[in-house]
Amino acid sequence: MNNPLSRHARLRLAIGAALAAGLAPAAHAASGYAADLTFEQAVQAVQQARRDGLQPAMAQPGSQLDHGAGTRDASPQLDPQTGLPYVSTPGPQPQTQSAPQFDKNGKAYKGYGAAALEILGFQVALNRFDNAFAGPDYHVTLGTIRRNLHSSWVVDRDPFEVNQLGHPYQGSVYYNIARSNGLNFWESMGYAFGGSAVWEVAGESTRPSRNDQITTSFGGTFLGEALYRMANLVMEQGYGLDPGERALAMGVISPALFVNRSMRPGRGSDLFASNNPALYWRWQAGAGTAIKTEAGPAATPARTEAAVDFLLDYGLPGKPGYEYRRPFDYFRFQLRASTLGGIETLGTRGLLFGGPYAAGSDLRGILGIYGSYDYIAPQLFRVASTAVSLGSNAQWRMSDALVLQGHASGGMGYTSTGTVRGTSDREYNYGFAPEAMVSLRLVMGNNLLLDTTAREFFNGRLSNSETGGTDRVVRADASLTWRISGNHALALRYITSRRNFDFPDVTAGHQRRDTLGLYYVYQEAKGFGVVNW
Repeated sequence: MNNPLSRHARLRLAIGAALAAGLAPAAHAASGYAADLTFEQAVQAVQQARRDGLQPAMAQPGSQLDHGAGTRDASPQLDPQTGLPYVSTPGPQPQTQSAPQFDKNGKAYKGYGAAALEILGFQVALNRFDNAFAGPDYHVTLGTIRRNLHSSWVVDRDPFEVNQLGHPYQGSVYYNIARSNGLNFWESMGYAFGGSAVWEVAGESTRPSRNDQITTSFGGTFLGEALYRMANLVMEQGYGLDPGERALAMGVISPALFVNRSMRPGRGSDLFASNNPALYWRWQAGAGTAIKTEAGPAATPARTEAAVDFLLDYGLPGKPGYEYRRPFDYFRFQLRASTLGGIETLGTRGLLFGGPYAAGSDLRGILGIYGSYDYIAPQLFRVASTAVSLGSNAQWRMSDALVLQGHASGGMGYTSTGTVRGTSDREYNYGFAPEAMVSLRLVMGNNLLLDTTAREFFNGRLSNSETGGTDRVVRADASLTWRISGNHALALRYITSRRNFDFPDVTAGHQRRDTLGLYYVYQEAKGFGVVNW
């Protein structure tokens, strides 16, 4: 019997059924049957199907649309947040999917006004808190706002952690408010930029700062997109957590997404379609001791420290069918905290524009423009940078037992450097500076991994109009990881942090700290992130 429905109508019905059941990956697969229909068009096609009277039915356990066949009971449990069933993905646990919302024209919901109001509300609350507990810089009046509107922008000298850690995180909150209202990467960056400008004029009584505008807007965007995707990844993959634990983890990673998803589920905060990227992740926890210290003008820190370290590579190249069409479809995120200085390292580096390449049957990679945010504070000095670079990630299968993964990039960033525990926490230097990064990961079978990374920041006279000196920072580490069993491993890790500088009022021009530590590692059960094709 001939099917009376057109090919696109049948496709819309399949996609609609997949979306109604919370199966974004199934909807992507369905859209693949029509080369001329993108996923965004497929979402709109669902609305057209509804207008045509083609109401999709919920996918039932064991059906072709059920990715979790054999893993659920006949009566699927419902997500108390959304009322929709949990649906399994290729990850270890079910995902939680909010029903996507659309406007009257069938377009995906975008809350431009809601995002603006939420950012303003957050700023008012933050200003009132800072005014009560942080001092007179936040005593804002109509007079200070009027003055800031007509004054020139300056380079401020707030404490380093405020400018280089606090402001980028504040920008990530603006960004995630916009993201969780349905806005895309570039639109959300615009909201982070606008939110930063409003804060500089009306959130503080001091003159607006151009260095804060850069780090809040762009550093906040690069950090914010990584946090947004990680929060969604936890909800999508589960990682053995129950629904309440997943929601709590999402709230820690992205508070804005948690609030909007809890209060207005689906209104732009529906689950982000990750497209099932290839991942490498690991946790480290252990202790290290200094084997070489040259403090320079800084106070000498304690020799030993305990630390925890998290690393995620998201969207590693080589996975068949995975595409790099959206900013940060590949990114690297790292967070390290120690008992000596709190947050020691926070950084993310993601592909903004680019695409894949291949050479023969053993090499796969991506090439393009990367955006990055780095904050590094190794007890003696600090460096932070928001940058754009040209670079590449690649994997080379050297043999059945040896696989080499790597990244290399170089570009220009707005960089700041300073001394920890010097005469003042407000003494540091700004400038546009070249920077570079190289990382290599040699995977030797399933039990041994050699991982190296080096970053270099050049804050010198040619690129720095803010000061009359030069500054050069190198941060490198190498670790050898041995898998004990399954997810559990041990790592021996060497970290070196070096700074050479030359400023008129500083006599000692060299700082260095090398540490050697032993760490327990919890990571994926096998593979060390090797991608098969």
